[in-house]
Amino acid sequence: MGTAKEELIQAIEQARRALNESLDSDAGYDEIYRNSVTLDKLIEEYIACGY
Repeated sequence: MGTAKEELIQAIEQARRALNESLDSDAGYDEIYRNSVTLDKLIEEYIACGY
């Protein structure tokens, strides 16, 4: 198991991929918004941790 920082980075990368895929596939507004909010929260957590 990786460090908390590595796990958070992996979660951010996964959320970014999900957002990109939803944009590329012209998913509905709700899905795109949900993916965007998820990514924003993870980035906010990363910044708050001081990484």
